[in-house]
Amino acid sequence: MNCPACGVPVVPGYTRCPKCHNALPQRSTNTVEGGTSLEPTDGPRVPPAVFIGIGLVGVALIVWLGLRHRGADSTPTANAAPAPQQVTQTAQTPTLAPAAPVPSTAPRGPTPDSVANNVQTALRRQRLWSSVTVRGSTVEVRSGACADPAMKPALENAAPQFKAAGLTTLRCVEQSGAVVFARDL
Repeated sequence: MNCPACGVPVVPGYTRCPKCHNALPQRSTNTVEGGTSLEPTDGPRVPPAVFIGIGLVGVALIVWLGLRHRGADSTPTANAAPAPQQVTQTAQTPTLAPAAPVPSTAPRGPTPDSVANNVQTALRRQRLWSSVTVRGSTVEVRSGACADPAMKPALENAAPQFKAAGLTTLRCVEQSGAVVFARDL
């Protein structure tokens, strides 16, 4: 379409000419020129009965999945062996004297590794980042905070637990390997 005043080609849909700004005549047709939109069309409608049928099938499937193993535990199988019959003994068995108690070989105190883990957790709570390991009868605390004023009291509080676990020496070692302090438990 062209502007009637200046003759400039104008895209349909403009109400005024972009060059001379005169009003453009309006066309009253139902056809749409250009663009990519389509008028809506009524496609095939799905009857509501289809949705109801799909819903019923879904409910039946859920019920079946929920109840399929329900009775499996209560019914005996055909191959199950019968319960053995108890045999009663009529002969008298000789009574034996009670045996002497067997001495326990289990350690009576806490294990050294569990005490080391507990102390390492306690040091982390105080933000004294350390690794606590047990080597033989020695507990080694490896940390960059061995010189921290809070480290010695924290380890002094743990000393009775280490002693109860059978450890004899406590050492605090810097990350470089230098021993900051060591003490007997």
